[in-house]
Amino acid sequence: MTHPHDDPAAEPDADFTPDPDDDLVDRLAAIDEEEAHQRAQSLRSGLEAYELEEEDRALLEAFEADDAAPALLKPAPVLAIVGRPNVGKSTLVNRILGRREAVVEDVPGVTRDRVRYSAEWGGRPLTLVDTGGWDIDARGMASRIAGQAEIAVDQADAVLLVVDVTTGVTSTDEHVVRMLRRAGKPVILAANKVDDERGEIQAAELWSLGLGEPHTVSAMHGRGVADLLDVIVEVLPEFSQVDAAEEPGGPRRIALVGRPNVGKSSLLNHLAKEDRVLVDNVAGTTRDPVDEVVELGGRQWRFVDTAGIKKRARQASGAEYYASLRTQTALERAEVALVLLEASEPLSEQDIRIVRSATEAGRALVLAFNKWDLLDEERRHWLEREIEKDLAHVSWAPRVNISAKTGRHAEKLVPALDAALAGWDRRIPTSRLNAFLGELVAANPHPVRGGKQPRILFGTQVSHRPPHIVLFTTGFLDPGYRRFILRRLRETFDFTGTPIQLGMRIREKRKRR
Repeated sequence: MTHPHDDPAAEPDADFTPDPDDDLVDRLAAIDEEEAHQRAQSLRSGLEAYELEEEDRALLEAFEADDAAPALLKPAPVLAIVGRPNVGKSTLVNRILGRREAVVEDVPGVTRDRVRYSAEWGGRPLTLVDTGGWDIDARGMASRIAGQAEIAVDQADAVLLVVDVTTGVTSTDEHVVRMLRRAGKPVILAANKVDDERGEIQAAELWSLGLGEPHTVSAMHGRGVADLLDVIVEVLPEFSQVDAAEEPGGPRRIALVGRPNVGKSSLLNHLAKEDRVLVDNVAGTTRDPVDEVVELGGRQWRFVDTAGIKKRARQASGAEYYASLRTQTALERAEVALVLLEASEPLSEQDIRIVRSATEAGRALVLAFNKWDLLDEERRHWLEREIEKDLAHVSWAPRVNISAKTGRHAEKLVPALDAALAGWDRRIPTSRLNAFLGELVAANPHPVRGGKQPRILFGTQVSHRPPHIVLFTTGFLDPGYRRFILRRLRETFDFTGTPIQLGMRIREKRKRR
């Protein structure tokens, strides 16, 4: 019987009261490496008396961590994709990427921030920056969307201007061209929505923009996109002249998650020291995950601002549905989930669900309580009670009290993130893990159930990020006993800020022949 991903927190408590005077850490400290290794070897040899499968033997192989220090990588060239609203910029991005990554809906203004995507063509890596529609007469939020597009142009190596041939050249297109000329960046002109010869004739009118040959494409159907990409890689430099070099794998990746309007975008703007993401009192301003490399604590971090999670994905619709899916994808690609919670309001079911989604994705976890500067003593008292009640299952997560708007205590995010990542990365040597289990079980054996007492035969950490520990046992361990093991693992080996996957492989003794 195999239980590779048991979650004892999701099961009812069993009656198990551990020894309150257990000095496990001191006893482990008294065991030297040679003794621990001999104990583990003895237990491993004893496993051969039990029925083992090929998968068991694979799990028992040594797990080696790669500690090699990587060299700096030169960054891929950056291409900003601009144009007026609803000309098909995001559709073209999806066509280049070969997947539905950018949010697309048949209404203008779905893309609001500048959003980066990694792509490749002909073996050449490049970074695409999708932008919101640029409009000379924009007001309010639309004006800020246009501002994000101008910043994207300024921070790009080259620009792809997308024009809709079905409407022809407009005054807005002419204003965009003037803005691009001022920027002084190489510009490639894409004539989109060309599906036939008639479209080719219409595209000829775009020579009047003075940007050279219009390259005809149909982002929807893929027509001409390969030829356009050939032109793009010829124009782009081999390495970016605007992006900084990064380590392989990039800076540590932090997903900013939380319900709408909790302050995620404000925090990213403060950390980036610029208006990197649109901020508005209207919930749902951010729709695509927006990433930015920021310097914090003297180091680079890649923060990803995500759409606020309002509903379960299956209950959402339209752009909100796809934004929800992309938020989940961003979370799964991150290393740490930085969950923003509004300290001035009671914790909601939504907040609890977001925290649980981060742990279920196996990400390290840091809880940031925003708007802490607005709390009075009474609210602080009740917040502590709410945390004890509703977030007890993640009591191991570091907590930081901040103000996203003013940046108060933002520097405290660094030690919290470092602690969470250290726990997420941690690898317990097999010898130490089995010495720990031996001392733990000797002092606190599993209760007898139905006349039987299951034993732990051997333990091994089969992976990290997050830590995944498998126990070979003679019977099923009660949920309460597994919670006890997890708690002591955290205390002994400092698994701060990370979920731990604890699995069981129940094995019977070989039958004598």
